[in-house]
Amino acid sequence: MCVRMAPPLALVILLMIHRVYGHYSCGVSYSRSHICALKDSSVIMSCTYTYPTGYQIRRVFWTKSHLLNNVELPDVSNYPEYNLRFYYYGYKWWYYYTMRLSHVTLKDSSMYYCRFITNVHAGNWIGYPGVTLTVTDLQVESPERVTEGDSVRLTCKSSCTLTDRATFIWYRNSQPLTTGIIGNQLNLWRVNREDTGRYSCGVYGQSYISPAVQLNVRYSPENPVISISPSGEIVSGNSVTLICSSDSNPPAEISWFKGGKFVGSGRIYSISKISSDDSGEYKCRSINEHGEKYSAVTLNIMYPPKYAFLSISPSGEIVSGDSVTLICSSDSNPPAKLYWFKGGTFVGSGRIYSISKISSDDSGEYKCRSRNKHGVIYSDAVTLNVMYPPRNVSVLINGSGEIVSGDSVTLICSSDSNPPALNFSWFKENESSAVGSGQSFSALQSGRFYCQAHNQHGSQRSDAVTVTVHDDDGRIVIVIAASSGGLFIIIIIIILLLLFIIQGKMVNKRPAIHEYENDNPGANRYRTLESRSSDQYNTLTTVHPIPADHQSGSS
Repeated sequence: MCVRMAPPLALVILLMIHRVYGHYSCGVSYSRSHICALKDSSVIMSCTYTYPTGYQIRRVFWTKSHLLNNVELPDVSNYPEYNLRFYYYGYKWWYYYTMRLSHVTLKDSSMYYCRFITNVHAGNWIGYPGVTLTVTDLQVESPERVTEGDSVRLTCKSSCTLTDRATFIWYRNSQPLTTGIIGNQLNLWRVNREDTGRYSCGVYGQSYISPAVQLNVRYSPENPVISISPSGEIVSGNSVTLICSSDSNPPAEISWFKGGKFVGSGRIYSISKISSDDSGEYKCRSINEHGEKYSAVTLNIMYPPKYAFLSISPSGEIVSGDSVTLICSSDSNPPAKLYWFKGGTFVGSGRIYSISKISSDDSGEYKCRSRNKHGVIYSDAVTLNVMYPPRNVSVLINGSGEIVSGDSVTLICSSDSNPPALNFSWFKENESSAVGSGQSFSALQSGRFYCQAHNQHGSQRSDAVTVTVHDDDGRIVIVIAASSGGLFIIIIIIILLLLFIIQGKMVNKRPAIHEYENDNPGANRYRTLESRSSDQYNTLTTVHPIPADHQSGSS
């Protein structure tokens, strides 16, 4: 339709004018009446026109206004917002005029009209209706909630149908996708967590790309992983941090467990001044609405020996000949080396120290030492008290007095035993019945006597000693008993030497010596050395001469 532009008049007057000038012939047509253009693209609008014979075209242009009472409609090229984006081509005498608008924006959406002006004052026309330009952007439409395993369809939407045939392009994280594109849709089959990303779309040949839309594929937690800081060996007293890492969507809640006991929450679990009590298996649990997963990790705390404890097996009373085991228990990490000491003397190593056929020599204080690279500690000392039956039983003679008929000699029984012997029995050789009891015994008659010492672990008898008792008939008997020890042998030798010296002097005083087979009270008495022997004891008996008054009586 060609509308003639006239001075401002009412519509009725315009119709009257139309009749007056009814002989004219004009027309404006457009190649497209509607254009849907993508933002930032270029748009071309073309019109063709005719005008009455005899008129001359002075000017052709495009305008956005179609007000009939506006004589001077503005040329679009004069709008500041079209500066450097607007271009005309074609000539007014070609009856064809084209406008090109580049880098269109949403504000460029409007109706555009082709207008021409002739040399006749009333010969200005505009093509009405004009060309409707709609500028659209692209928006990605996606589901609000997507779970791993779902099939998803994304749509690239515009506010109008693009005039030019469009080939859509899809991007994930700015990287082009090549599969799953059907028209303006992107189809993702059985999505997984790798499909999470920012999706955008565009049109092939155009620079415009839609705003990106985040596609969040929701999924259950992956197996959590615990990292320990600082890494490496953990020594008691240090501070330690456990960090739980787990991939999930939405982000998982983290809980901490030691063994089966809840100890904390959050991605980080810290222990200040860690101790051996903190050793053990730690787990972090990662949980969201789609599932839960657990980690596994062992915290191995290094620490010096905390104690060393010594125990004895078997417990209770230890008797010589038994087998005894000492066991050292110690708590440390790494495990300590164990050493054994008796008093201050090193006697062995290892957790167990065994003594087979224990004896009294093994009695004493024992302790173990526990040591690793972080420290050392000693156990309390334990005393081994080895019980044994009497041994080294011997008889001692109390004094060396003169023994005559009617007197007695005291014999004392000594022994080494644990516990000390409390029961003593006295026997006379070749007699089965005991002749006395107690640690001491008074011998009233001549003979060989021995003692037997008893405790709950056994008994032992001594060697016999000889006791000689003489009648009180003017003779004095001295009884000396000694053990077979070196000291007593020396004493016997000294006594023998003395006797030989005395005998030598007596020989020098007397012209002749008469030896009698039997003692005669009326005769002179000669010294007689009687030597008796036993296994471990010797008895020396010396007979002294009768006093002078007795000798004179006999003569």
